[in-house]
Amino acid sequence: MNPSTASVSAELFSELESQFRPQFISSQAIREAHSRDESRHPARLPLGVLFPENSQQLSEMVKVCARFRCPITPFGVGTGLEGAAIPIENGVSIDFSRMNRILAVHAEDFDVVVQPGLTHRSLNQGIKNTGLFFPVDPGADATLGGMASTRASGTNAVRYGTMKENVLALEVVLADGKIIRTGRRTKKSAAGYDLTRLFVGSEGTLACISELTLRLHGIPEVIASAVCSFDSLEGAVQSVIATLQCGIPIARIELLDDLQVDAVNRYSHLSLPLKNTLFLEFHGSQIEVESQAEAVSRITAEWGGGEFVWRTKPEERSELWKARHDVAWACKALRPGTVFFSTDVCVPISNLAECILQTKHDLATTSLLAPLVGHVGDGNFHLTILIDPKSEDELKEAETFNARLVERALRLDGTCTGEHGIGIGKRKHLPAEHGEAIEVMKMIKRSFDPLNILNPGKVFLDS
Repeated sequence: MNPSTASVSAELFSELESQFRPQFISSQAIREAHSRDESRHPARLPLGVLFPENSQQLSEMVKVCARFRCPITPFGVGTGLEGAAIPIENGVSIDFSRMNRILAVHAEDFDVVVQPGLTHRSLNQGIKNTGLFFPVDPGADATLGGMASTRASGTNAVRYGTMKENVLALEVVLADGKIIRTGRRTKKSAAGYDLTRLFVGSEGTLACISELTLRLHGIPEVIASAVCSFDSLEGAVQSVIATLQCGIPIARIELLDDLQVDAVNRYSHLSLPLKNTLFLEFHGSQIEVESQAEAVSRITAEWGGGEFVWRTKPEERSELWKARHDVAWACKALRPGTVFFSTDVCVPISNLAECILQTKHDLATTSLLAPLVGHVGDGNFHLTILIDPKSEDELKEAETFNARLVERALRLDGTCTGEHGIGIGKRKHLPAEHGEAIEVMKMIKRSFDPLNILNPGKVFLDS
């Protein structure tokens, strides 16, 4: 740190401590807790951490940071997988855990207004008596602000959509501290640019989210889950494609390959057959669920699927989906001492079988241990590559394999990330996916954040 930088940092610290003493913490333990997420990417300590309690206070914090050109990195609970919450340019982290309230529930309009630090599970717990629920479930109990920032999805996306479809409006704090709203509570609007969709998925690089208006859905009358095993991976994937092409409104349809099933059995104490497996869930009335299940069972049988093993009791369903959500930890338990390198491609449904089968063939030519799991109902699948954090060779092999996977997905009209975001992990793949549109994105970034203080170093390699 040069003398001038040290002087600015000292003056910045003094300003933050004088204005926000209860909300500004710079202890080593707090800084370390905000230096990483769940990804493989190296930790980086922030200078300190701010804990706003409302939008106005957040605005004042951003104004101070802007005056000192201090980088700002938003932080939810640190469950990200691409390093978006790591303060790679130092500066301060802004932790939204104290902005965690439900502000208004409009049950008659099927929407809710919340602060960004509220987690999706806390939201559903808070509205359970309304007969409504918020369906986007990425597995980890992530904050709703973080989920909007990364355009998260999860196991329910095949029926209920991603955060893109379920965020109606936002309140955000811009890089100069100005507070704006991006929309109303109406289900549609043709008034002006769609700023809501611009901020959803921007990973904190354009503004800090201070409030969200979210779409809610009615809790289904009947919910039934089932497991179906296949001897061939192709049969499992083709069953998914046929189910969707038949227009069956299945709520969840998740794929686990045989290695992933083995990991889940060991970690979650299940006894599933060691085969390629689909986890399925059906929502609706009793008649609708029975009709959907019958139609899907016919399709799976045609592709070599076994009998459905049903989970209809709430505790049985919870056990099954908790096991699905815990797959990352189940994978790590297969090879203790490793870190996981998660992939995240998504392709059109018609290209899904080709992409998965080619990827499995490619994986067999490597030395990598990488169970496969996927939200195959929307064409998104992951490989959890287990690597020794001390082995440069393993990291290089994983990166090379992932680069081939991304190239394959793009060749099949897909994307390098279906839900995890870009962060710092996928910056190098963005130009191949978007081409000249990257320059337009950079123009937008510069117009919103001319000082480049909002989560700098994320999304773009040269930011």
